[in-house]
Amino acid sequence: MVMGGSPGPATLAISGTSMQQGRLAGLTLAAGIVVGSASWGIAAALGFSAVMMANVWLFELIRYLGAAYLLYLAFKSLRSAWRGAGVTVLQVPHNRLFAKGLLLHLTNPKAILGWGAIYAIALTPGSGPAAVWSLFAALICCSMVVFFGYALLFSWGPIARAYVRARRAFELTFGLLFGAASFKILTARLV
Repeated sequence: MVMGGSPGPATLAISGTSMQQGRLAGLTLAAGIVVGSASWGIAAALGFSAVMMANVWLFELIRYLGAAYLLYLAFKSLRSAWRGAGVTVLQVPHNRLFAKGLLLHLTNPKAILGWGAIYAIALTPGSGPAAVWSLFAALICCSMVVFFGYALLFSWGPIARAYVRARRAFELTFGLLFGAASFKILTARLV
C-alpha cells in the first residue's frame, strides 16, 4: 500500500486532475489507474512478470513508452505554467480521463515490477491459486483506497481553492516532477 501511495506519476496525475477539474474527473482518472494496476496484478499472477523478465526487449519497450508519456505530461504542465493565464477548467470527456489513467499505469515500470515483487515476497513457493488471488484482492482493494482517496482529498474545496490561487506553481511542480520521473525511468537499470 505504501508503494502504491508513494509520490509518482499516478498520484501526481490524480491530484492535478482532481484540483483542476473536480472530484468526478479525479475519480474517473483514478478508476483508469486502478484498472491498469489490476491488469498488471492479474498479469503477474499469471506469470507475465517472468515472461517480461525473460524477454527484456518487451519490458524495455514498455519502459520507453512510459517515459515518453511522462515527458508529454511534463511538457503539458510546463506549458500551462509558462502561459500563466487564468484558470480555465477544461471539461475533458470521462472516457478520455479513464484512458489517460489506464495508459499512465500500463506504461509505469513501477507497477510492473511492484506486482511481481509483491507476489515473490508475500507468497511462499508452491502457493496455490487461492493464496495468489486472495493477495491480489487485498492489494487491489488497498490500491482503490489510496487512488480514490487521493481523488477525494485533492478535490476537497480548500485544496482545490489553493490550487486556483497557486496554479502556476502547481503546474510548474507537476511538470518538473513528471520530467524527473521520466528521466529516472530512462536512466534506471531495471533489468
